[in-house]
Amino acid sequence: MKGLILVGGYGTRLRPLTLSIPKPLVEFANKPMILHQIKALADVGCTEIVLAVNYKPEVMVGTLKQYEKQYGVHITFSVEDEPLGTAGPLKLAEDVLKKDDSPIFVLNSDVICEYPLKELLDFHLSHGGEATIAATKVDEPSKYGVIVYDRDVPNRIDRFVEKPVEFVGNRINAGIYVLNPSVLDLIEMRPTSIESETFPLLVEKKQLFSYDLPGYWMDVGQPKDFLVGMCLYLTGLSKKQPELLTKADYVYGGNVLVDPTAKIGKNCKIGPNVVIGPNVVVGDGVRIQRSTILKNSEIKDHAWVKSTIVGWNSTVGKWARLEGVTVLGEDVNVKDEIYINGGKVLPHKSIKNNVETPQIIM
Repeated sequence: MKGLILVGGYGTRLRPLTLSIPKPLVEFANKPMILHQIKALADVGCTEIVLAVNYKPEVMVGTLKQYEKQYGVHITFSVEDEPLGTAGPLKLAEDVLKKDDSPIFVLNSDVICEYPLKELLDFHLSHGGEATIAATKVDEPSKYGVIVYDRDVPNRIDRFVEKPVEFVGNRINAGIYVLNPSVLDLIEMRPTSIESETFPLLVEKKQLFSYDLPGYWMDVGQPKDFLVGMCLYLTGLSKKQPELLTKADYVYGGNVLVDPTAKIGKNCKIGPNVVIGPNVVVGDGVRIQRSTILKNSEIKDHAWVKSTIVGWNSTVGKWARLEGVTVLGEDVNVKDEIYINGGKVLPHKSIKNNVETPQIIM
């Protein structure tokens, strides 16, 4: 079994975090984002995993090679000289992906879900088509490209409708696919899109099917959605692996994940929906909710942190208040009693004045 993860470009939507490290290495629930996908592929039996990258590949190689032995996989880095879209990377890695006739998993590195890859593979093999898209239901389909099904064959895709004005369905492409190696023959070696160029060809051949993804799904490639995805992920853990969540007196409202090396002070209220990373120090009387605190950071006494991502090695001062999808980059120092609402603070900055409206602090 083989898998390809579309790592992609510069991670501009997740800045300022991606100014320090490539987006796939940013920790989501205390693991590099891409490690969730590598583990899911390994669990379903993939032994060959290709990472399609075009930004800081040397950093990715150094970090991810250590996981090969841990998960029993061989990781190949397919480095693009120019961005090749979502289909070009498959063609670039054709030598690896067409080693045999087994199906190929393709995952978007921004996607967080329950990864039911075994069920997806079984469904793919059952219908006999060349490709299967995992689909997820959305409340507002007018924002997306919507899947429309063939009336005669269950789950066979008839067409896609981009941002429909009238209701034609509520299922969208979830960014997870299973392809037969024959699909690579439809792709040219150039920048090209699997969604707008390859899939329509498969629709014409009546060879493209859709599998309904159970459970939660979120593209976590920007801060607002990163936090929504974190909440969904923690809720999923509470139902399926509650033993992984923290049970302590300071937990308030549930769904809190704290690394064992973190230190939590007295009289704190943490939760619901909080992730605290390695070596984080939380002072006394701190209130944290709906936030991620990345490793080696410090939240000082009586600070209030809500709907915020605190970057690595950062400090939030005493009685400071952060909210409104604030993101601190690496090594940011927020002084005591400062208020930040929706600020995006670039790395290595010291914040001495209030930031009352959402803005980028350079």
